Amino acid sequence: MQRHGTETRKKMDCRIALVDDHTLFRNGLRGLLEHCTGYRVVGEAGGGEEFLAMLDTLEADVVFMDFAMPGMDGAQTTERALARRPELKIITLSMYGEESYYSRMVEAGARGFLLKDSDIGDVIEAIETVAEGGTYFSPQLLSSLTGRMRTREAVTDEPLASREREILVAVCRGLSNQEIADELFISKRTVDKHRANILEKTGCKNTASLVVYAIRNRIVEI
Repeated sequence: MQRHGTETRKKMDCRIALVDDHTLFRNGLRGLLEHCTGYRVVGEAGGGEEFLAMLDTLEADVVFMDFAMPGMDGAQTTERALARRPELKIITLSMYGEESYYSRMVEAGARGFLLKDSDIGDVIEAIETVAEGGTYFSPQLLSSLTGRMRTREAVTDEPLASREREILVAVCRGLSNQEIADELFISKRTVDKHRANILEKTGCKNTASLVVYAIRNRIVEI
């Protein structure tokens, strides 16, 4: 991770916990965050069991959670932690090649998704976004995920119309509104209107949250 792009970020007072079985990575991330005003690492754990053991006394707002840990993995840990502390905002950390695990982290309740080699600017943006109740995907990860999305069969109680569902799937594939319009032989204005309807119906605010919605509601799979 590189340190730059933090000077213009707004100041926060955010308490952070790190859960990762690699001490060197925890040390590196803690060191970077300590150089950013308004971010304090208040707890660390080397695995899921250790993190859950400290949960009752841990005063944290945001948790960085590794997925691939010995014993209890990130998805199991996230699910159990949120059952006890639903106010926690959990950001998943992974390496390239582990994208197939993200559907499990989405279902477990994670709000942020980062690759371990993300720039510190992306890390801070992820913290700010999830702390305010949003959903964050690092740009590299979102690009990687959209190339893997596969459409699932429609379900009977889905709130989206068939055309809206079609457009949502295209959004998850990483297509722009103009590319969607060209593919479906409709105008870009029509796509814009459908996309606005999708955001309203799903309560989503951006592409990242739409991807999470689509995975969680089994509209697409990775």
